[in-house]
Amino acid sequence: MLPQHIELSEGTVVTTKLDDLINWSRKSSIWYLLFGTACCAIELMQTGGPRADLDRFGTVFRSTPRQSDVIIIAGTVTYKMAQRIRLLYDQMSEPKYVISMGSCANCGGLFQRSYSVLKGIDKVVPVDIYIPGCPPRPEALTEGILRLADKMKTEPWMKKIKQREDQTQTPKAG
Repeated sequence: MLPQHIELSEGTVVTTKLDDLINWSRKSSIWYLLFGTACCAIELMQTGGPRADLDRFGTVFRSTPRQSDVIIIAGTVTYKMAQRIRLLYDQMSEPKYVISMGSCANCGGLFQRSYSVLKGIDKVVPVDIYIPGCPPRPEALTEGILRLADKMKTEPWMKKIKQREDQTQTPKAG
């Protein structure tokens, strides 16, 4: 619900709440960082292609965490990778969001019984959207990004910053 226009004789005046304006701009330009390690990353690349066209929702790939709003974690995550993911997450500015894409990132997937595989990325960083599948279809990723945009639109941006104060620790192997 943004913005409300008032027609005046001199021009147009826009009235709205600051939270609505900030949330509208955040949901309209989602900049994501990809941490892809397996076949889920290939599906994400397909989503950026002309058939699914992820750009029409305002999503832009960034190669640095300092410019990203969202980190998309796709594929198998090992304990050694978990430290790097936590470092990337900490470098992102607030408010920040995490999308866990695929069974391997969600719960370890096919490789969950391996000693080196993390049993879900939510043990390292707080996850906002889970996308199931092995690998998930591009339509599922599009749906996940749209749900994240809806969450961004309704959530006060300062509330998101205050919720992140209780950070989780990186798990150790073993």
